[in-house]
Amino acid sequence: MSIRAEDLSTGRRVGALAFLMVGYFCYAWAWNTVDILRPYIRDAAGLSLAQSGLLYTVQAAGGLVGAIIMGQLADRIGRRTALMLALAGLGSLLLAQMAVTAPLPLLASRAGMGFFMGAMYPIVVGLYAGLFAPRTRGLIAGVVMGVYNVSVASLTFMSGQLIAAGLDWRLLYWLGLVPLLALPLALWAVPDDRRLLAWGADPGAQTVARRLPMAEIFAPAVRRQTLLLTAMTGLNFFAYQAFTGWATTYLRDVRQLPADLIGQVLGVQFIAAAAGAFAWGMISDRLGRRTAAWGFVAAAGLIPVYLFAPLAPVLFVAVGFGYGAMMTASAVWGPWLAELYPPHLRSTAASIFNWGRIVSMTAPIITAALVPHLGMAPVMLMGSAAFLLAAAIWFSLPETIQRTKMGLK
Repeated sequence: MSIRAEDLSTGRRVGALAFLMVGYFCYAWAWNTVDILRPYIRDAAGLSLAQSGLLYTVQAAGGLVGAIIMGQLADRIGRRTALMLALAGLGSLLLAQMAVTAPLPLLASRAGMGFFMGAMYPIVVGLYAGLFAPRTRGLIAGVVMGVYNVSVASLTFMSGQLIAAGLDWRLLYWLGLVPLLALPLALWAVPDDRRLLAWGADPGAQTVARRLPMAEIFAPAVRRQTLLLTAMTGLNFFAYQAFTGWATTYLRDVRQLPADLIGQVLGVQFIAAAAGAFAWGMISDRLGRRTAAWGFVAAAGLIPVYLFAPLAPVLFVAVGFGYGAMMTASAVWGPWLAELYPPHLRSTAASIFNWGRIVSMTAPIITAALVPHLGMAPVMLMGSAAFLLAAAIWFSLPETIQRTKMGLK
């Protein structure tokens, strides 16, 4: 017999969210080891520069496949069950990184880890979107993004401390024990979504998909919407890679800023990204999900200022802060994607976010090829155009939250 999410106590739902955030912290930590630890992985495995770059490519490819397959599986067998599978795979393969050093096994293990990590976003979104009211989902999406950023910051800090102390950086992989030890707690902390009616769902509504979820989100009635969402997420990833991916190189080689100032610009941008996610989440809960598209418009406007204006050092930091806060408007996509489709398709719908990763795999190759011909700043300006196109698509798609005044209908 199904129960309604509304009938669960606030403590029960918040406890479930806390458990999900532990898993999400581990996912963010594991995902970013491929970038933050790349020089040390490269030295330990004897990889070339090109081979070390492939680590991200195969991990992203695994993440794309995992999002597609595991997102659908979650909608068929239950998101709690799929979450446990993802945590088990993530934890065991992260621990395995301590022993894997040969190039081919290292690439294979990264692809496998990517598969399970790619599942985390659609599963987590599918679970919290069912547990909480629409008016709080944007704020929760901000919390999720904040946990991600805190995890990356923690990994960066801990790696620096370990290496400075002369300790083995592989100790960072021991975090893989956390999701494995947490597995039994999932049965207690996370309600069984197969027997749970999503918040606001009609009595008797489906709780799991009865046929292939991918076929449903490409049904004629919603096919155009799905294709536009896919294009929008791809443009977001392209914009990020075209601009943010080259930021360090641009600041050092073109603007010739000192290393400490570059660190300040990028560090402040990172902090702003976490703050921006909270802000856009709260705004979208009050004024609608599409309101956050203005963040992309603002990010597009700040990019040419960053690239071409004669900025003093303190203004570089300020513009970087503004850009970081604006680009994380996409934090609200998790609940929005889940709300655009029936409740039994929440995880498959949320996986659309990761479909854009196919662009993130190709964008560095495309932009790198254009830099010698066009120059770095014009190529990075492509990020501005991509953000504007993504915002235009965002504005054209349905709204799922009715605008409120002073938090009231």
